[in-house]
Amino acid sequence: MNKKVQSLLVNGLAWILSLTMLTPLLLIVVNSFKTQTEAASMKLSLPTRWVWDNYSVVIEKGKLISSFSNSLLYSAAATVFGIALAAIAAYIFARNPSKLNRFFYFFMVLGIAMPINFVTLTKVMQFTHIINTQLGIIVLLTVISLPFSVFLLHGYIGSVPRELDEAGIVDGCSPFRLFRTIVLPLLAPVLATVGVLNFMNAWNEFVIPLYYLNDSGKWPMTLAVYNFFGQFQVSWNLVSADIVLTTLPVIVIYLLGQKYIISGMTSGSVKG
Repeated sequence: MNKKVQSLLVNGLAWILSLTMLTPLLLIVVNSFKTQTEAASMKLSLPTRWVWDNYSVVIEKGKLISSFSNSLLYSAAATVFGIALAAIAAYIFARNPSKLNRFFYFFMVLGIAMPINFVTLTKVMQFTHIINTQLGIIVLLTVISLPFSVFLLHGYIGSVPRELDEAGIVDGCSPFRLFRTIVLPLLAPVLATVGVLNFMNAWNEFVIPLYYLNDSGKWPMTLAVYNFFGQFQVSWNLVSADIVLTTLPVIVIYLLGQKYIISGMTSGSVKG
């Protein structure tokens, strides 16, 4: 009986926390379909008249098409490059734990806790002539994602048996082919996890584009929402619609990533 009561309490607490976290999202979605007068009160009540034109107005006046393309470019490129570099680095650190590699690993993981020195970073970007460029934002987002990505991948690679590496070497695999054909497929669940986290972080990044992008044509959706709110801060229906359109891609990527992770773990357990 005690276990059942404890299970009910835990599940009830989980439902309460979930509903609490979903309430702001539901509030934004409901108000995005209201008129300007109705949305001014920001209540959870359903709109008396569903105004679908709010989204078309936001897309047109908020320049969301160009900002969506920029955000997709930054997030996708930073995620792909970040995963590739982190996977290679984590594999080398895990399989060759020399003193030098240990130093580099802990030095890189230290980046999780260390703050960014924006003054020095600005000087570096000015010296390399990548400030106010899309390439510069991609490079920054990629580098920022590396410490945590290497940390996750390093721990997962440590659980992959070394006997697989030895069997590949006996079969004549080069180090790169060994990593690409044997180790990399086994990392699918953790790669999906890292990919989802990196994509979400890159999509939601606000400070980096704000500091290093002066051209509004290169702004991601976070800066577009910020600029849109400054122009239409009285129209909470339009602001809500703008926020919904900005968060929707992240939610889709998260759900797809969770589905892939669960399917990968299930297939791995079945094979095991």
